[in-house]
Amino acid sequence: MTSVALRFGGYQEPASIHNRSAAYFGERLRSRLGDRLRFELIGSVLKLGRKSGDLPSMVDAGELDFCYMATIRFTRWVPELRLLELPFVVQSRAAVQAALNGELGARFGRQMARTSPYRLLGVWDNGFRHLTNKVRPIHTPADCEGLRIRTQLSELIAESMAALGFIPIPVDIKEFIEQVAGDRFDAQENPLTNTYNFGVHHHHRYITLTGHLFGGAALVCSRARYDAWPTEVRTAVDEAAREATEYRYRLAATEDDEIMAKLDPARNEIVHLTAAERTAFVAAVQPVLDKHRGSLDPQLFEYLR
Repeated sequence: MTSVALRFGGYQEPASIHNRSAAYFGERLRSRLGDRLRFELIGSVLKLGRKSGDLPSMVDAGELDFCYMATIRFTRWVPELRLLELPFVVQSRAAVQAALNGELGARFGRQMARTSPYRLLGVWDNGFRHLTNKVRPIHTPADCEGLRIRTQLSELIAESMAALGFIPIPVDIKEFIEQVAGDRFDAQENPLTNTYNFGVHHHHRYITLTGHLFGGAALVCSRARYDAWPTEVRTAVDEAAREATEYRYRLAATEDDEIMAKLDPARNEIVHLTAAERTAFVAAVQPVLDKHRGSLDPQLFEYLR
């Protein structure tokens, strides 16, 4: 086999579990392909002036061979991925990991292969998403009232945030981190790993551990490029992706505790919801869940049990 050059693009810092997992993917590829492989990890396309949302199109255009990206960016091709945009449907990390590593992930992969230019190599655990803000501690939906919150580019997630009383502003993460110190945003929702690695904790004193959504990140490559690779490369990619996904699950399992240990209590106030407070959040978004649940196959919810 002749040499093969593969480029992987991301949008985070080297210490993030995203990029550590991407680097591990490269290591596992190299263990199989040896010196024939030239692997390049472009850890943050944001530093190239690109948006995180550009990553899938960069893969499609051949600028990159692989990327990771929030699953919300692929719902146009795989509407069933909206499952992960519904509030409070994921209760157990172990259950969702098993589902994504099993039949649910395989189902998403088959749909993506049929309808999109991408091949789904795995769905990574990017942690449960929580609320942060710079105005006041959030204990109940009433505390969210009128706060301007940055959300992902998802109408469904914006709808849930509005149900809590927020004023949602859906923008790419690049735009948010460039403006987080200004007056445009009061709040945001992200896994702790993103809140810390993007430096949001320097600007948002209050962190409320709602766990309202589970963050899934799709590891994808171009389906056309994958089909054109020699069998040996395809096999190496599939096996390295499985190993990198399992590695990512191990990192994700400890990441929240590690981030919590890094936060300075003098600068950040952590709100742990009581059972009653959590129930109030679930009740506030229940109309959104009821509205959209019927548009998805009931079997999808069974996978998460």
